[in-house]
Amino acid sequence: MTRSAADPPVRRTESHLFTVRLWTEELAAGQFEWRGKVTHVLSGETRYFREWPALLAFLSTSTMNDEAVHPAPDARRKDWS
Repeated sequence: MTRSAADPPVRRTESHLFTVRLWTEELAAGQFEWRGKVTHVLSGETRYFREWPALLAFLSTSTMNDEAVHPAPDARRKDWS
């Protein structure tokens, strides 16, 4: 990742925030399938899934990535960590 002097400072994080949306879609008469969308809030990376293992794989990969770098908290906010 290339950074410029204009980029905000960064910090590594031990916390991750995701949003998960679940819904059902009708496949055929009376048959439904669960669908989902997961987004890593800080990076904006999004994945769609039909099976739970795909969701778990994304969560695992996202939280185990030691190279993940996120914007530093705004100086006006109190950092409670």
